Amino acid sequence: MNALVPLPVLLPLCVTGLKLVIGPRLHRFQRFISLAVLGAVLVLSVLLMVAADRHGPLSVHLGDFAPPVGITLVADRLSGLMLTVSSAVTLLVLVYSLGQGMADRDDQAPVGVFHPAYLILVAGVSCTFLAGDLVNLYVGFEIMLVASFVLLTIGGTATRIRAGSTYVIISLFSSVLFLVAIAMTYAVAGTVNFAQLAGRLQEVPIGVRTLLEAMLLTVFAIKAAVFPLAAWLPDSYPTAPAPVTAVFAGLLTKVGVYSMLRTQTLLFPGHRLGDLLMLAALASMAVGILGAVAQTDLKRVLSFTLISHIGYMVFGIGLAGRGSIGGAIVYVAHHITVQTTLFLVAGLIERRDGTTELTRLGGLAKSAPLLAVLFFVPAMNLAGIPPLSGFIGKLGLMRAGVDAGGGWAWALVAGSAATSLLTLYVMAKVWNLAFWRDAPPGAEAEGVVLESAEDDEPGDDEDAEGAGAAGGGGTSGSGKATGSGSGLPVPAGAVVSAGFLGQSITTTKRLPWPMLAATGVAVALGLSYTVLGGPLTTFTQAAATELLARTPYIEAVLGR
Repeated sequence: MNALVPLPVLLPLCVTGLKLVIGPRLHRFQRFISLAVLGAVLVLSVLLMVAADRHGPLSVHLGDFAPPVGITLVADRLSGLMLTVSSAVTLLVLVYSLGQGMADRDDQAPVGVFHPAYLILVAGVSCTFLAGDLVNLYVGFEIMLVASFVLLTIGGTATRIRAGSTYVIISLFSSVLFLVAIAMTYAVAGTVNFAQLAGRLQEVPIGVRTLLEAMLLTVFAIKAAVFPLAAWLPDSYPTAPAPVTAVFAGLLTKVGVYSMLRTQTLLFPGHRLGDLLMLAALASMAVGILGAVAQTDLKRVLSFTLISHIGYMVFGIGLAGRGSIGGAIVYVAHHITVQTTLFLVAGLIERRDGTTELTRLGGLAKSAPLLAVLFFVPAMNLAGIPPLSGFIGKLGLMRAGVDAGGGWAWALVAGSAATSLLTLYVMAKVWNLAFWRDAPPGAEAEGVVLESAEDDEPGDDEDAEGAGAAGGGGTSGSGKATGSGSGLPVPAGAVVSAGFLGQSITTTKRLPWPMLAATGVAVALGLSYTVLGGPLTTFTQAAATELLARTPYIEAVLGR
């Protein structure tokens, strides 16, 4: 079974190479192999999770080079669960994107850009979850950075380039800081392997150890969008195409949370920065949810709720107890799925009505009841309405806070309750504006472009004239497309200039079935955490016990 550990990383990379060899040909075959490889990664992830639960952590030394020389990959309960959830989500997002037509509209870009970049992103995420040392954790981050920059800026519009540039600058800063932390760790401990560091860092002077802990936490907090290091997120994610935004918001920030979980429990047990983490958690909850309350665009609302709910996970890490770590793991799995689902629904709304601006939406509960259900269920899940999985995770964290006692713990319990109530308020606000109230005058007759004509490259409007839809809807209108910057209404169904790949987007009341099916399965996946709440909680508590014990991980890697 140990031989399966590298495959979630290797399979997407190998298929990416195959796609580059094939080039812009055989579109159906390319779609098939993309779906097949992500399906295979999902199956492998489940096998690794089950094997780690039954037999303990699995490890493999690539090339049979022992630490600290060789590359070590490790799959335990935590990494197995994260792999399984992320693989399921990335597969669903790929199906969604194919239904939207975003990956196959152009003869060059989909094959040469989107599919390879997406598979490389999946490989980077898998590498991060399986990394057994700091260097390969860094490599996983950099693989994700390269792929995510391509996906954020795909289409080359000015808005996406600006947002992508901000994302890359922040990510490069965190990468440099990460490299400095790795160099310092190697200088004081003579290794970067997690299992070896677990013992050697305890012999390092407390001041140096605290400095290393603070540097690594800063790196991971940037990746996870923990306040005050989260200012880049609300402006970066909403500009990307809906499937890209969904997988980024749902998954990439959780890679930072996973890294915090791994290093805080394995390398820095009994850490001295617990109070600082709890302060950051409380600030993230408060600032994020208040920012969400102030927004009127659905994508920005969801971006700010993302920052807010990262605070719940950091809350669990800061308490550093079995119950809090277990609750944090439950909440990570829940949030990956629910946040991704909500962004997929936002994409469906944008595809149908041409905008995610809440002031220009209305009447969707009557005109699109299926879309209303697809939004309502994950929205209530995010708010933590019993007995949904959001409630299970929050209850576990709040119980752990009550059991721990102390000023910070009680402050976070109160902050968690208030944030949950405000999240419910925000979701109710979205429901009332977009779904429950009557549609504003003219809303049914217009499609609105999020990116104005001025943001596109010169000549985009000319290129868009007569172009096909970006998403399976066909073109029911005629005449030249007009961007939102023109101030002219665009008839529903007409081609407008500002879609994926900088081409065109068609508003359509009849949404492509793969988009609806992928979103529906994502909703069902979120509900499955409720149905399987007992086994899930038992599994995450076992994972928390394993993380805090450290011995099973160390013995699996070093063979002691």
